[in-house]
Amino acid sequence: MILLDSSILIDFFRKSNKQNTVFFQLSALYSDYFISSITHYEIGIGNRSVHFDFWKNLYERLTVLPFDVKCSEVAITNYINLRKINQQIDLADLLIGSTAVANNLSIATINRKHFERILDIDIIKI
Repeated sequence: MILLDSSILIDFFRKSNKQNTVFFQLSALYSDYFISSITHYEIGIGNRSVHFDFWKNLYERLTVLPFDVKCSEVAITNYINLRKINQQIDLADLLIGSTAVANNLSIATINRKHFERILDIDIIKI
């Protein structure tokens, strides 16, 4: 079971040869996939209606986790720590990473640079 960052889904969407995607590589190793409700939002606001069916079909294979109080508490702690050392990251990445930590899930991302700053996160080596 892993949490997929938006970058993994966007990579899968953009590449015509799906076998050359990180998501395809991960499919050989994992069978249960989660995304944060924040990822669902990020994809949704960038989605065009002509791509609706693609995303609908992909979401049927994923479980969307809510950004709840536990996720919020993890995000608050990380935000405060990162602000103290002047190492803040994009808010969406902070919330997605905090969702992974709060739910005890490893995260798959192409954007390791930001996620590595989050305390107690387990990033899958790709």
